[in-house]
Amino acid sequence: MTLAFPTFTAGMVLSMSLIMAIGPQNAHVLRMGLQRQHLWLTVAVCALADIVLISLGVFGLARLGGLSDKLLGALIGAGVLFLGVYGWQAFQRFLKPQTPVAPAQATAAAHPAPVTQHQAILSALAFSWLNPHAWLDTAVLIGTASLAYGPGSKAFGLGAATGSVVWFLVLGAAAFWLGRRLNSLHLWRALDGAVALMMWGTAAWLLAGLF
Repeated sequence: MTLAFPTFTAGMVLSMSLIMAIGPQNAHVLRMGLQRQHLWLTVAVCALADIVLISLGVFGLARLGGLSDKLLGALIGAGVLFLGVYGWQAFQRFLKPQTPVAPAQATAAAHPAPVTQHQAILSALAFSWLNPHAWLDTAVLIGTASLAYGPGSKAFGLGAATGSVVWFLVLGAAAFWLGRRLNSLHLWRALDGAVALMMWGTAAWLLAGLF
């Protein structure tokens, strides 16, 4: 495959523009970084999950005409349930705020519950693959856009995958940097409240789209 730089760049720009908005997946990466729990593992899993979706879009879904109505409905239903539960968890943290790095005099109750590597991987995959927006934007939209480049669709897909990797590395670095500086219960309460509203708002919007 000859790498056409303009085509590669177009794929990269489209991918980054789609995932830069603070959605459930990005919010999860930020929270793991601020908590200093398996940040780079989460970044790697989210990036790989996006690459899988982009590959499905470029090499499959776009040529098949997108997701079937039944599959899309099932995906939205699973996404609504997942976002609703996670929103509730964020709301509980809003009611009882926690800091990721508690000062020495703080009690153990101020620390967030530890997350195992297995839990971190499953959570990252859930935020990546149980989010209907990820399928529609990453797989369907990028896959459809790649068709316009004909033989260059592989270069377009490679650019899109590269854009995803670059974004998650930047986001992870930002979360790591912030995690060393933010230790305020007020800031964490505001973050959890915003996340809860965003998760529930996204779930409600998806649910309304079914009717």
